[in-house]
Amino acid sequence: MNSKVLMVIRIIFALALLFFGANKFFHFMDPPPPPEAAMGYWAALSASKTMALVAIVEIAAGLALLLNKYAALMMLILMSVSINAVLYHATLDSASIMMAIVLLVLNIVMLYAYKDKYKELFS
Repeated sequence: MNSKVLMVIRIIFALALLFFGANKFFHFMDPPPPPEAAMGYWAALSASKTMALVAIVEIAAGLALLLNKYAALMMLILMSVSINAVLYHATLDSASIMMAIVLLVLNIVMLYAYKDKYKELFS
């Protein structure tokens, strides 16, 4: 992939991660209410402080992408957030699955961009 296109994708993805990660702490944009079936799930995530951990991972991944330091590692860690977001929306809130799919696709694109860094893992 063209390095300039990849740089633009990396920066856009980084800014989105920073925005949504910071939003989980500072609540400057209210998310749409979850469906009734997901209320127990969200209560458990809030009580266990899991969403704070997700916010930290998103902010760290966004900074890593912006600075292009440890980005390959952060993309591996962020993949668990991406997959869980898609699974949540596929099972409990399918009406708003598109943003989760975009997050997953961007994560996969960045994993592919850093594929040379992962060769040691598979040897």
